[in-house]
Amino acid sequence: MLKLNSQKFEDVSIICVSGGIVVGETTSLRRIIEMQSDVSMVVLDFGGVNRIDAGGLGLLLDLRESLQSKGVEFRLMNVTQMVHRLLELTCLDGVFEVTSESTVLASAAPRRPSGGRFVSSPCAQHV
Repeated sequence: MLKLNSQKFEDVSIICVSGGIVVGETTSLRRIIEMQSDVSMVVLDFGGVNRIDAGGLGLLLDLRESLQSKGVEFRLMNVTQMVHRLLELTCLDGVFEVTSESTVLASAAPRRPSGGRFVSSPCAQHV
């Protein structure tokens, strides 16, 4: 079962993904991406992803294209070794921008009255 949690930091949306991105379980991911507004970047945190099938890869390509057509960057972070290998095997490792968590968090301060910054992963408690 695919589990998602979205957090917004300034104009960056981080979506924590846990489970499998597979046919029959991707509707919620498409929906949460489509709901993102007033953002310049959407980052999928793949730290909890345990499988992706061809339909899931197709969805990721569709989401990337849709966001880029709106001028929104699309990135992946915390890509597991399994996902990295799959991207290499399908020659998609050059298509998706994989970024580090520290780069994303350094460029986006959380929307909090205190103005504090996250010290650890925004997805750590959700995966």
